[in-house]
Amino acid sequence: MISGILSNLYSIILERVCKPWWRSCEGIAATEAAMIFPMMLVLLVGTFDLGNAILSNQKTIRASQVAADLVTRSRSIDTMGLNEAIEAARLAYEPLSSASFGVDIVSIRFDDEGDAEIVWRETRNMAPVSDVMTRVAGLSDPGNGVVMVAINYDFEPVFAGFVVNTILMQEIAFARGRKSPVVTRI
Repeated sequence: MISGILSNLYSIILERVCKPWWRSCEGIAATEAAMIFPMMLVLLVGTFDLGNAILSNQKTIRASQVAADLVTRSRSIDTMGLNEAIEAARLAYEPLSSASFGVDIVSIRFDDEGDAEIVWRETRNMAPVSDVMTRVAGLSDPGNGVVMVAINYDFEPVFAGFVVNTILMQEIAFARGRKSPVVTRI
C-alpha cells in the first residue's frame, strides 16, 4: 500500500514538475550546462598544471645554464664558489619548491688525442649521470676541456597528481672555461 502511494506520488511529480521543465528551454540549457561543466573544469585544471609544468621546465633549463656559467668563470673553483653556483641554480626555481632539486657538475679534460677524462665531479641530491663520456664525445677538442652541469627536478602536478605522481625534468648544460681550457678544483 505504501509502495503504491509512493509510486503514484513519483508519477505525479514526474508528470507535473519534471516533464514541463525538461521540455522548456531552461531545462535544456540547465541539462547542457550540467553535462559541459565537468569537461570545462577538467580543461581549466589541466591548463593550470600544464602551465606550471612548462614553467618548471624553463626554470630547470635556466638553473643548468646559471650553474654552468658560474663554474666556468674562473680558472679554478673552490668549495665555497661551487656551493654558491649550486645555490644560485637552486634559487632559479623561486618561487617554486626546490626540495627535489638535484645537481651533477663534472669538469672534463681532453688530452692531446681528444680522449676525455674526468678532472673532478660534484653530485648532490641525485644519481650521477652515467654516460658523461658519451655525452661529451662530440665536444672533444684536444688540449681543452668542458664542464657539464646536469640538473634534475621532480615536478609534482597540483591537480593531476591522481593521474601522474611526478614528472622528472632533466636538463644538461655544457660550457667551456673562460680563462683556462680546463676548470680545476682547489
